Amino acid sequence: MKSKAKKVYDSMMANDYCTQWLGAELVHLEEGKCTLQMMVKKEMLNGFGTLHGGMAYSLADSALAFAANSYGRISPLINGNMSYSKSAMIGDVLTAEAKIISLGNKKADIDVTITCKGHEEPFYFFRGTVYRTSKEHSI
Repeated sequence: MKSKAKKVYDSMMANDYCTQWLGAELVHLEEGKCTLQMMVKKEMLNGFGTLHGGMAYSLADSALAFAANSYGRISPLINGNMSYSKSAMIGDVLTAEAKIISLGNKKADIDVTITCKGHEEPFYFFRGTVYRTSKEHSI
């Protein structure tokens, strides 16, 4: 039997064309946590030949969304901030690990760390806040 977190993930992914386009694959999911992985494609590069910052932000935002919504309540992002430590290149495999660090009735704070396969230090750091509505996902 599927967990609530997996049911919410499946429901969201059915219409999440951005995350689908990124090619992000689910690695791990449980309440309050989500790990996604994607490979950097040519279409994701900026004018310097490195991963466009918006693509890294999108990967982090997706992992955050699945972690935040995993409890079953609709929880949209209301604030997000990203730090860029290193630049990913074409063919790099990135892993975004989202963890809820503070869960309240109306808001939750989530940290996302993006690492690159073959490298020890993280490439990107994201912190976001979601508003936890009273509406439940229809799963």
